[in-house]
Amino acid sequence: MTQLNPNTLAQRLGKTAHVSPLRMKLVSIAARYPVNDAASLEDWLIELANRRGARIVFRDGKSDPDAPLPDECVISNEELVTALCQLQCQDRPQILRLAAQLISRGGLNEPELQHLALRERTGGILAELARLALRIEPDHPVWRRLRAAFKQEQPLREPLLHWTRLAHPIMQPGKCNAQGWKLVA
Repeated sequence: MTQLNPNTLAQRLGKTAHVSPLRMKLVSIAARYPVNDAASLEDWLIELANRRGARIVFRDGKSDPDAPLPDECVISNEELVTALCQLQCQDRPQILRLAAQLISRGGLNEPELQHLALRERTGGILAELARLALRIEPDHPVWRRLRAAFKQEQPLREPLLHWTRLAHPIMQPGKCNAQGWKLVA
């Protein structure tokens, strides 16, 4: 897997990215579980998220369904969500949609996710995603707890993505406008 040197999410948001133990772990695991045409760790993470059922975003028409990827004993879904939200990631906002989808469907160990977010400094990203998700479904229990857990996080200087990128429209038969929105889960 070649490492490109693109702009990072940290650069766009005016933040500093730290040396991440999780990222080092993932680079090592990605080397043991290679995916064809994965040009970066982010491509590998997208493939892993897709394999785990997050299908709102795919790699540029490429997929490697035969690639052996690690199971949840090797990389937990909480680690996967945290990795997708890291400031060190390439500035590709669509990968945040995968993290949001994994959170919206539930089933994560929330205390573990919060612990990893604190350690990996992704609380600001999760807080912003929670704000966007709660605009769509204000009573979503997981997003409400995440918003409460990271309420001390300062607002970001740039938008992560538009709130509609976390949802799909609910259409009324025979009408062209959405009657509402639902989080992609």
